[in-house]
Amino acid sequence: MEESKTIFESLDWVVLGLYFAILVGVAVWVALQKNKNTEDYFLAGRNVGWFVIGASIFASNIGSEHVVGLAGTGFSSGTPLAHYELHAWIVLLLGWLFLPFYIRSGAFTMPEFLEKRFDSRSRWFLSVFSLFAYVLTKVSVTIYAGGIVVSELLNIDFWVGAIGIVIFTGAYTILGGLRAVVYTETLQTVVLIVGSVIITYLGFQEVGGWTQLTETVTQASPEHFNMWRPWDDPDFPWAGLLFGGTIVGIWYWCTDQYIVQRTLAANNITIGRRGAIFGAYLKLLPILIFLVPGIIAFALTIQNPEVFNVMDANGVQKADRAFPMLVTTLLPVGLKGLVAGGLMAALMSSLASVFNSCSTIFTIDIYKKISPNKSEKFLVNVGKVATVVIVVLGILWIPIMEKIGGGVMYQYLQNVQAYIAPPVTTVFLLGIIWKRVNAQASIVTLFAGLFLLILRLGSEIYYQPEITSGISVDGFLFLFATINFSYMAIWMFAFSVALCITVTMMTAEPDYERIKGLSFGTIPAHLKIKKEKDYSNVDIVLSFVLVLIVIGICVFFSPVFF
Repeated sequence: MEESKTIFESLDWVVLGLYFAILVGVAVWVALQKNKNTEDYFLAGRNVGWFVIGASIFASNIGSEHVVGLAGTGFSSGTPLAHYELHAWIVLLLGWLFLPFYIRSGAFTMPEFLEKRFDSRSRWFLSVFSLFAYVLTKVSVTIYAGGIVVSELLNIDFWVGAIGIVIFTGAYTILGGLRAVVYTETLQTVVLIVGSVIITYLGFQEVGGWTQLTETVTQASPEHFNMWRPWDDPDFPWAGLLFGGTIVGIWYWCTDQYIVQRTLAANNITIGRRGAIFGAYLKLLPILIFLVPGIIAFALTIQNPEVFNVMDANGVQKADRAFPMLVTTLLPVGLKGLVAGGLMAALMSSLASVFNSCSTIFTIDIYKKISPNKSEKFLVNVGKVATVVIVVLGILWIPIMEKIGGGVMYQYLQNVQAYIAPPVTTVFLLGIIWKRVNAQASIVTLFAGLFLLILRLGSEIYYQPEITSGISVDGFLFLFATINFSYMAIWMFAFSVALCITVTMMTAEPDYERIKGLSFGTIPAHLKIKKEKDYSNVDIVLSFVLVLIVIGICVFFSPVFF
């Protein structure tokens, strides 16, 4: 067995080179098809099939920070964060509940949908808010995590790997827009799944099978396979992950431009919904091919610590090294190159999705509102320039993000998402299921949520020395800063819902004619009659089976079996 710092051999480089050559070929072919207008560039002409949509949804979700972070969590903590991977059922909500209203509205972006449902104030708020959130979290953190992956696997300098892939990804995103993104993501999804399945298979062989894995791990960490930790667990309380995680899941899967833009590329509701159903099934894979390998790595470090270890140069155990360690120690020559390509593909998929989503929001929701008379070709070029700016901002932010190491980075992302999600989830969810919600309630709820977000993050930063050292401080602000992030999501959501309902009932009803078709109770009669044609019995059965699978996994990784 080789050391984890193995240098790639010739065949590995050949495989890696062939992969990138194919990727470039696909992007160039797509670019030659020409993006005639903003709908072509930003929504792939609304003519993408369900398979490509589902694969794109999955690839957009699985970035290097997800692969490395989830495996690292599997190594250090076990299965609690499987709750987030079981959000596959929430992807079904996108297809069955949210998507029909989105497509019926004809909106390019989520902020544009808010304007159609409420008013321009909500659109402006979500546009600016989304851009800052993307640049400061998704872009920079994904680049940072990807730099770690590249430097570990290829044994090259962090900045060379990170900036090189960013330039490559930005180039094909600028070149071909969303069409290039979704088609290259399809290729990348296949590569990533195949490579990770091979890693998992070889890992099981090395550790001695499932029975040996569970025996080895549970002897060292009895709770490792139990995803239902006590309600007062400081890190992963089951109630917080179940309910707070659902709030975050609805925001991420059903209202975030980053994901929803994939389904908006469909030319009708049926195709978009089937893409969401397919994406939901793919969403179940990370438990097996990312989380479980992390647990396998944990077992291998117990069984054979001389060969398998996740120590850094200073001899400190780094859980985030678990997946790269498996790649470099388990895979034979050639397959290392393939899986390295898969991991870098994961990085590029997430970056490409963020780049395109940010340029879409900036162009359609900000620039076009300021300069409404610009030509379609000019707007496409503005989107390309916006992508370049976003890339630069993401790179410039890396030195700051680099100070957040190991699991702290992943926890930081979970925290921020838990604070961002509640008000946005409230406005979208209530806006669709209750026609009475008006524009005033929407903007008040969004600004109140922003205030709570700033208060929570500010108090966390202020009290960081005390939190780190375990010192307790009297006062509401310290209590507010130390509530578990998942419970904070529940509290903020309850507050947002109560505030939204209160403001709604204290202000005038919206113009129901203006929001026709954008909320339950406003759907025109002719659309209700045609509703049965939007789905088939197969769609219903597949959705029902997926929910049963999710329930089965929840029961399996519980005290009933572990």
